[in-house]
Amino acid sequence: MYNCTVYDFVAVGVGPFNLGLACLSSPLTDLRCVFLDKEEEFNWHPGMLIDGVTLQSPFLADLVSMADPTNSFSYLNYRKQQGSLFKFFVRENYYLERQEYNRYCQWAVSRLDNIRFNHHVEQVDYIPDQHIYRVTGIETKSQKPFIFLAKKLVIGVGMKPRIPDCFRPSSSGIDLHSSRYLKNKVELQKKKKITVIGGGQSGAEIFYDLLKDSEHFGYQLDWVTRAPRFFQMETAKLTLEILCGDYGTYFHALDKRTKQKIIEEQKSVYCGANQSLLDKIYDFLDDGRNSNLPRVQLMPCMNLVNAESDGSSHNNSSGNTDNNSQGFFLQFVHNQTGEHYQTHTEGLVLSSGHLYEVPAFMEGVFDRIERDEQGKYQQKENWSVDIHGREIFIQNAGFASHGLINQDLGMSCYRNSRILQEITGRDVYPIEQQFAFQSFAPVKESDWELLDNGVHR
Repeated sequence: MYNCTVYDFVAVGVGPFNLGLACLSSPLTDLRCVFLDKEEEFNWHPGMLIDGVTLQSPFLADLVSMADPTNSFSYLNYRKQQGSLFKFFVRENYYLERQEYNRYCQWAVSRLDNIRFNHHVEQVDYIPDQHIYRVTGIETKSQKPFIFLAKKLVIGVGMKPRIPDCFRPSSSGIDLHSSRYLKNKVELQKKKKITVIGGGQSGAEIFYDLLKDSEHFGYQLDWVTRAPRFFQMETAKLTLEILCGDYGTYFHALDKRTKQKIIEEQKSVYCGANQSLLDKIYDFLDDGRNSNLPRVQLMPCMNLVNAESDGSSHNNSSGNTDNNSQGFFLQFVHNQTGEHYQTHTEGLVLSSGHLYEVPAFMEGVFDRIERDEQGKYQQKENWSVDIHGREIFIQNAGFASHGLINQDLGMSCYRNSRILQEITGRDVYPIEQQFAFQSFAPVKESDWELLDNGVHR
């Protein structure tokens, strides 16, 4: 399919970030844009849509409210249209379940006419004489090619599962990743022993989900993390100001080495689990101490250094070999004592996070993109990566450049407002001039004086 329309921008990927951009773009009748995604429908992390699991951000961190509280795509309007706004008011539960957030996003998708699912983007290139980008690929249902033309691009593809090095180059680690947990849950619960590796939010969610069923199925359950403790995320109000635009501007101006050091120091803000979830785990373990709860072990400070399949397999009910029954010998080093440990487990879940990889379809415009020595994007403060700083914007690759603001759902509205400002040339959704009470670098107009080399003259 060839579309001769030249769009103001083409967006690739329809996760919450680009979906929010689509919602904020919708009222702008003079803005032509289209959103492409290879999936059949919107489904946000389907492998982690565990019953009862909540977001870590309150409901105001929806697709639009932090940029435009009056926008018709707000979560409150969704509840109103569902006839359940009063129930939400009475319930006073401001942290949405992940399944509910997914339903809300699907509702938003259903109200937009410029989202094209089943569109697998294969190549992006630049047409110099027309000063436009060309996006080509395959419509997966019809297997017909498509072409879209645009003045600018917004790339919002999802991140890939991070697999521990000891599983490489084998691809088996992908199937064990937490992103596929619900797909594997039935088979996991047939095992005699399950090990969950990773002490963050997703690891805690999976561990608790398995823990609640452990007495019924009778499996032993281990929860292992390399962190020195199972800790809750830091949520003090002044701490959360590092998620705001003021801090993002300050952070972006720092040198690369300082940024890396700060990100490591801020792990307590983004690597832990919700306090309420950790409390539920503790209470369940305490309540089960006098029951028939199978053995449960929680082990911090354990760094996974090697994993080997034991090569075992058995025939399933149909007579075929079930490769998913393989167990693993896991080797760990204790981060504080230096001692080595080994254990065997039949079931394994790797809650090892995600990482961003520059998609292969961007190769055709590499000569127009600024990248570092490792091939990663070098994002400017306005989230652009092109040599001119105003044509190609990246939604979710800015952790190293912008800090925690990059991955926070609530601040996606801020980023989308900035991107729309760059694309349209006007401040469509006025950006608040000051977010934080803190001065992350003291302003020179105050009574704080900046000294050269720390020496007062």
